[in-house]
Amino acid sequence: MKQSENMELSQKSFYMMSIIGEIEGHENLSGASKTTKYEEILPKLAEIEDDPNMKGVLVLLNTMGGDVEAGLAIAEMIASLSKPTVSLVLGGSHSIGVPIAVSTDYSFIVPTGTMVIHPVRTTGTVIGVAQTYRYFKQTQDRICDFICNHCKVTRKKLDKLMTETEMLTRDVGTILVGEEAVTCGIINQVGGICDAIEKLHSLSDIQNLTQK
Repeated sequence: MKQSENMELSQKSFYMMSIIGEIEGHENLSGASKTTKYEEILPKLAEIEDDPNMKGVLVLLNTMGGDVEAGLAIAEMIASLSKPTVSLVLGGSHSIGVPIAVSTDYSFIVPTGTMVIHPVRTTGTVIGVAQTYRYFKQTQDRICDFICNHCKVTRKKLDKLMTETEMLTRDVGTILVGEEAVTCGIINQVGGICDAIEKLHSLSDIQNLTQK
């Protein structure tokens, strides 16, 4: 199923959006890779916002991360929706998947779900000048600011998680599993699909009452 295909969860017309595999940016990834294409996700979110019959969005995440700009664009779009939104982290929501997971009104993670938090990384040629470092820091700040503005984790705690050196063998960062993500203040609650759908119905009912 392509991400752009509409899936209604009930007569209330909730939209289910999957963020899977690697989040693709301006370059196409290998045809053998499972990807989420931001050029398909963004127009669909705009369409949902403009559709009076669409009452909410459930975001299912099982992503290894990917392109920073594309991931932040998706997160900002979800956060700016006027419709109720709920996210559910399944296998994992790593790297730039973290801002997407926290961009919704309420977030869940399954008990075995994982979130990998680490500093910004890049591949390819890097120019060894001070401007490059400043650019990486600016990008890192954008990601951290978004995360902290959309969940309960503090900037101090987030920085500590990102610079942990004892957990990942060949990298810096932290792996959070299930309840650990809730304890850190990143995710709201441990739960599954029934909890996520129930919460979406609840948020939709509250919105309907306030609009009457």
